[in-house]
Parts: sequence; structure tokens; C-alpha cells
Amino acid sequence: MTDPGRLNRRLALEAPVETPDGAGGVTRTYETAATLWASVEAVAARGAVEAGALGANVTHRIRIRFSPDITVRHRFRDGARVYRIASLRVRDRRFVDIDAEERTD
Repeated sequence: MTDPGRLNRRLALEAPVETPDGAGGVTRTYETAATLWASVEAVAARGAVEAGALGANVTHRIRIRFSPDITVRHRFRDGARVYRIASLRVRDRRFVDIDAEERTD
């Protein structure tokens, strides 16, 4: 069981918004859907090159109170840091453990 007092970070939950780009595709942006208390723990890091830029992908475990509306299409923001949701695991319908990735350059 998790002590709710360990949820000590305020994260913005962002939902995707897709608009037609005029060429048959879409442009995806994100807008804040909610602000949630969470715990964030770095789990692993690995060097990576993305679009020719050297950086790292850092895996985090994020824990929040249970919400049935969050999916892998959402993401979290903590200031300039963006956490992309990779997977979600519900723990006893009180908390959700989220594996997320952050790209650092």
C-alpha cells in the first residue's frame, strides 16, 4: 500500500489534441487536462541519438491516485520536463503505477 503523503510532486496531465493539417494528416498538440499529485522515481537511463541529437532516454515510475480516464495517449509535464506514458498498471483501484520515458538532450 502507498502512503498518499508520498505523492509529493504536482504534474500536469496533458491530453492530445489533433487538428487537420490541410494535407490529409493531422497536427498533434497537447493541452492540460488536469493537475495531479504524483511520486516520480527515476528507474533507468540509456544514451540515444534522436534526429541526429545525442541525449538520453530516462525511464521513470510515476504513481498517482487511480483515474480510469488516463491512457498511453496522455503525457505528464513538470515544467519543461515531459514524461511520455509507456504503460499503466492499476494497484488495488487506489493507485496507478505508470512507466514513462523522458528524453533529455
